[in-house]
Amino acid sequence: MSTAVVDVTVRPLVAGDLAALDRMERTLFGISAWSRQMLADELVGPGRTYVGATLPGGSLVGYAGIWFDGRDAQVMTVATDPGYQGRGIARRMLGVLLERARDLRAESVLLEVRVDNAPAIHLYESLGFTQLGRRRGYYQPENVDAWTMQLLLPRPAADEGER
Repeated sequence: MSTAVVDVTVRPLVAGDLAALDRMERTLFGISAWSRQMLADELVGPGRTYVGATLPGGSLVGYAGIWFDGRDAQVMTVATDPGYQGRGIARRMLGVLLERARDLRAESVLLEVRVDNAPAIHLYESLGFTQLGRRRGYYQPENVDAWTMQLLLPRPAADEGER
């Protein structure tokens, strides 16, 4: 399998993406996969921003989303089709979502990641996330621990005097 960076377009997800999202979700997350209805609800949920990565032909090969609560942004999911992992797609999607968090004036971005997911942990650390703590048994029903990670988003100096 090639590990060359793939040219993808990162765009907002829409209801028409649900079939592809459902297929990828079940393939990637198995017993822990979100249902099609959960995915549909996430796409339109308050404070949610979801993006997908598509190939030049239009095929969806990744998706990611955040939830902004008015203070912090929470990474809800990051997923890349197994045939395209390790090729910069998750980094591209996260870059778009981090910019969205900055636009929303989030103070930080938080996430949970399986303690055994070394590629994801490496990606998050390379983007500046740091580990805050361990959540025991976070991923159910597998009973796998998660690291909670945070990226602080300092406000630009021009914002210092604003109230």
